[in-house]
Amino acid sequence: MDEVLALVDAVLREAGLTRAAVRSLATLDARAAEPGVAGAGAELGVPVRGFPAGELAAVAVPHPSALPLDATGTPSVAEAAALLTAGTGVTTDTGATAGAGGTAGAGAARAVLLVPKRKSRSVTCAIATCVPVCPHEHTPGVRLLHLTHGYIAREPGSPPTIPTPHTTAAMDMHTQSDAHDLRHHGDAEVRDEKLIDLAVNVRTNTPPDWLRRRIADSLTGLAAYPDGRAARAAVAVRHDLPPGRVLLTAGAAEAFVLLARALPARRPVVVHPQFTEPEAALRDAGHEVGRVLLREEDGFRLDPAAVPEDADLVVIGNPTNPTSVLHPAAAIAALARPGRTLVVDEAFMDAVPGERESLAGRTDVPGLVVLRSLTKTWGLAGLRIGYVLAEPETISLLERAQPLWPVSTPALVAAEACMSRMALAEAEHAAHRIGVERAHLLAGLAEFDEVRTVDGAEGPFVLLRIDGADAIRDRLRLLGFAARRGDTFPGLDRNWLRLAVRDRATTNRFLQALDQALLLNG
Repeated sequence: MDEVLALVDAVLREAGLTRAAVRSLATLDARAAEPGVAGAGAELGVPVRGFPAGELAAVAVPHPSALPLDATGTPSVAEAAALLTAGTGVTTDTGATAGAGGTAGAGAARAVLLVPKRKSRSVTCAIATCVPVCPHEHTPGVRLLHLTHGYIAREPGSPPTIPTPHTTAAMDMHTQSDAHDLRHHGDAEVRDEKLIDLAVNVRTNTPPDWLRRRIADSLTGLAAYPDGRAARAAVAVRHDLPPGRVLLTAGAAEAFVLLARALPARRPVVVHPQFTEPEAALRDAGHEVGRVLLREEDGFRLDPAAVPEDADLVVIGNPTNPTSVLHPAAAIAALARPGRTLVVDEAFMDAVPGERESLAGRTDVPGLVVLRSLTKTWGLAGLRIGYVLAEPETISLLERAQPLWPVSTPALVAAEACMSRMALAEAEHAAHRIGVERAHLLAGLAEFDEVRTVDGAEGPFVLLRIDGADAIRDRLRLLGFAARRGDTFPGLDRNWLRLAVRDRATTNRFLQALDQALLLNG
């Protein structure tokens, strides 16, 4: 009950609501009488309603997941129940109905998610709202407002000048969460624990000494405001572009936020499995995000025809995190369309010898935006430095969305230093070395019948599938190794792990640990 109530409170806060707004809880009918659910309903003073699995399965949900589909027949109990209840003005899944009224009023209405499914250890919760769609219900004072995580509509019977939310929250209780945690990243696997790190894709033994000295020397100039002109010019020269096509950012993560906030996308689409931060940033900016899921049976290779023609913003990684697939530049360029922004995350491209298939520096692809990060190859994750390459008009839009002096002086100095010929030669050498060590890791993994790896890995990491990989990951932690869980990536589930490429000695020790973990699993 405490876990249910804690998640209800968290989701209500996200919606800008309190417990006073809760109207009901709901869940799968088989779970409605569970003590945690029933107790939470009693604590909140609201009814609890259960829905048959077949009724929930008939509801289209925005964020489907395979785990609840296998277990209950619906790809998201929380969202299906929330939408179902909001549409009928009653209650849904193991969640809460919030608002000052029970239905959307006399006119036609539709249910929309106010907060998509959120999760705790064993509970998921979503909030939906019922909004009017009849023209006479929309006046200037009660216009439907698109917010970061949902909608606010006029409460029927209330004065037009006082919009009041009417929402339905819903949850699902299960042993494993059905939600892809878009905010989970590899650093969470090693934080506060002394483990050998195969979860974070930052090159080991970095930054190199020469780069440390350059950064340290910059500290004497911290009294002055940062001046990014030299670093911007260096990036431009490195990619044979004019400076007006370059924007320096506090890592690629900031670039995703700028794109989500500054570009007027109506139908953004993210190609998954890939780095989850672009979708998270888009959703935080209030966008409804479509997904194109690449398939394991196709080797997670891109089919340009799978991307909807009406998508006006498409995001894809190359080489892709976590699959390590390097898509042909021609296939990605084929996604370009008039009126479409094509965002290519090349954070790991400098780990590919010769940067094959890179689109950085291309000016013939309309709407192209290329993102680069200096944190992986150079070990600068704590310094936060990356950049965007795009048409000058796009750069101007993104720059206006940035705060003043967004990149620190030490980060600017590091960016300029990493553009030097010496640095580029060192990065190329490191890319070849990574290829050798990756081949050694893949050869070792091939010795295990239980392990299947994605073919053709080209990044500084590999993706592998093991039945029950979540349990294997826990055993590896006990043996001193951190691996990146795969189930937070849309398109993957609990049977996937991502491993960073390390030196041969570390890989050999890991393979021994994996052998022990698999024996325990058997």
